Amino acid sequence: MTTGSAKRDFSIYLRREPVLLALLFGLAVLAFLAVGALSRIFHAQQDALAIRWSTRGAADLKLQHFESAATEFRTALLYSRGNFSYELGLAQALIGQKRISEADAYLINLWGRRPENGLVNLELARTAAGRGDTEQALRYYHNAIYAPWPGDQEAQERNARLELINYLLGINARTQAQSEMISLAANLEDDPTQQTNLGALFMRAKDYEHGLAAYRRALSIAPHDPAALAGAGLAAYELGRYPMAQRYLQHAVEDAPGDTASAALLRITELVLQMDPFRRQIRVAQRDRSALDAFAVAGKRLKSCPHAAASLAPAKSREDLQAEWGKMKPQMTERGFRNNPDLVNTAMELVFKIERTSNQGCQAPTDADVALLLIAKLHEGS
Repeated sequence: MTTGSAKRDFSIYLRREPVLLALLFGLAVLAFLAVGALSRIFHAQQDALAIRWSTRGAADLKLQHFESAATEFRTALLYSRGNFSYELGLAQALIGQKRISEADAYLINLWGRRPENGLVNLELARTAAGRGDTEQALRYYHNAIYAPWPGDQEAQERNARLELINYLLGINARTQAQSEMISLAANLEDDPTQQTNLGALFMRAKDYEHGLAAYRRALSIAPHDPAALAGAGLAAYELGRYPMAQRYLQHAVEDAPGDTASAALLRITELVLQMDPFRRQIRVAQRDRSALDAFAVAGKRLKSCPHAAASLAPAKSREDLQAEWGKMKPQMTERGFRNNPDLVNTAMELVFKIERTSNQGCQAPTDADVALLLIAKLHEGS
């Protein structure tokens, strides 16, 4: 090969080299883009499958088909490992299956990733409550109450506190429950249903004063709400405020004739107001008539369950009550009351003694017997 020929070949090579390099680079770019596209398609398919299975899991979870939901969330996690929502759904499904220890493992891991998540804290509170771990349950419930919730923050906070209150009432922690109810009351809207529900919670805690206040607030918004009227009547009844109880219960029965519980309370309330000889602004004749009626009711009660009374008190005590009642009976007349101004007090002391004694182990008392026991309680220490 001559020197000129070699130069020509070299010149041709130099001209071809950039073209080859450009071609190779282009092929490399195309291959990279193809791989990227295939990767995106693959991940999109994975995401679509994860969404499909998680959607099924959420539907089954809502229907309480917990075994199916657990399987579906596990499948979703195969396509989207570590997905927070899917792991939470799986934990909830496991809770539904009573597989608490497995659920806790997921929940604690999720809590470590997002300790402020309200739903995770709420589920941890529920599992702790299920184990009887009150300290942990309270901790997580309070975390849930003050967590930043998506959507309606106030409603989610209220629902979490309501669940805590029901839990506390369930373990008979009334003082703590009352504290939570008072906090709830301060943040409730002027909604009669919410106020009525709050009143019912206070009644469960035997906090009748706050219960009455909640019912009355409900009635200030909806004066004819049957549940609020019945609740206010019951609260006033438990507080011994019988004139107020009578008013609320009358309205409750008028607005809801099928409310047999309120009707029964109303009958007893009216008997208390009729039979109490110590009520204010009562005429002498009415007072004497009330004492006579109470004395007669106590006599019937004493005679109706001698065996039950004898089983709980010495026969001599029972016979003493019968003898005392029999000795006093001839005096229980209009003339007797005129001749002995203290006879009403003496007779009612005996009536209360008979009713309290016969209330222990006897047959079910009549409405009049119940009314006399309430009257006795009303005037204790007076």
